[in-house]
Amino acid sequence: MINEPGRPGAMKYVLFDVDGTLIDAVDNQRLVWRTWAERYGLDPDEVYRVALRTRPMETFSQVAPDQDPRECLAALHELEDEDVRSGSYAAFDGAFELLDALEPGAWALVTSNYEHRVRGRFARTGLPVPKVVVDAAAVAEGKPSPVPYLQAAAQLGADPQDCLVIEDAPSGVVSGLRAGMTVWGVNTPAAVEGVHRHFGSLREAVRDILALVSGARQPAG
Repeated sequence: MINEPGRPGAMKYVLFDVDGTLIDAVDNQRLVWRTWAERYGLDPDEVYRVALRTRPMETFSQVAPDQDPRECLAALHELEDEDVRSGSYAAFDGAFELLDALEPGAWALVTSNYEHRVRGRFARTGLPVPKVVVDAAAVAEGKPSPVPYLQAAAQLGADPQDCLVIEDAPSGVVSGLRAGMTVWGVNTPAAVEGVHRHFGSLREAVRDILALVSGARQPAG
């Protein structure tokens, strides 16, 4: 276990990634990218491999350099919006219990997706939405930059040292670490490099997350 930042006795805030952390959207993402790739006559498997590592505009420059990236993005957004309306979604086991137990104003969502899609998915899965949602449109630099997580902390009025990041993806882990926060990884068979703690599933992490938050609220001494 790597030493974690933080101040003893200080209130803890929890910052969640969304896709892959709270909501299982792997099949949806794969289908959206497959449909997009087929529209442009590209190999869906290769496109998806690139998309997993890069942001959309970077993906387009690699897999479709001869296409107008703005048109590529518009087509992707159309497919993603339709998927929110008609796709099948499920929250990871433990997600509702965890979010419902956290105090309002003590947690936030930090996503590379867009807020209207997050709200649509949360509405369909019954998950509560916090006051603070930092999405792709809210920041000029996305993960792995620390900017998204730092912005969420600022909106919550939290010191980065007092923030616990819950992530599943390497870029998100790097983002949280660069922000000077504690980072726990979930929903991966092996620990993502750099995480302070690793849990094979979100369900396994619920008790520890709530214990950390409630313990931090206890009076010192």
